[in-house]
Amino acid sequence: MDASDLATDILALARAQGRTLTTAESCTGGLIAAALTRISGASEAFHEGYVTYSNAAKTKLLGVPEAVLAEHGAVSLPVAHAMAEGALTSAGADLALSVTGIAGPTGGSAEKPVGMVCFGLAFRLPDGEVRSQANVNVFENLGRDYIREQSVMYALHWAREHLKAEA
Repeated sequence: MDASDLATDILALARAQGRTLTTAESCTGGLIAAALTRISGASEAFHEGYVTYSNAAKTKLLGVPEAVLAEHGAVSLPVAHAMAEGALTSAGADLALSVTGIAGPTGGSAEKPVGMVCFGLAFRLPDGEVRSQANVNVFENLGRDYIREQSVMYALHWAREHLKAEA
């Protein structure tokens, strides 16, 4: 499946479940939102997304605590969690995807290499309770565009699998 197929499935599942989606993106710079809004009728399930490239934007728009950013760094599981939860709350959505990573070619370290991307998924349960998950993937360093594209595909696959499990 390509991004268009995944986005089509995600939107169909969200519409069928009466759910809304939002995104909080850093290293992908809005590419996940773009994949979703490329599909006609996306506005039935996707109302808004956030591109929070800087730490200040993560704090201002998503409520990511400065202390979490200082302790763990922007590319971390705690920040991916906080971004997803913040987007969910800010947008009033039912499902939020977040992504923060190092697309390169600079910015990597031994601890956090180029290609390391953290993903968050926050969602509302039927009783209104919010749950979130986060995971990390290290993509092969085949260039900035490759890492960003793989991050979009990973996030879309994850959202699709989550929505399928909820169906």
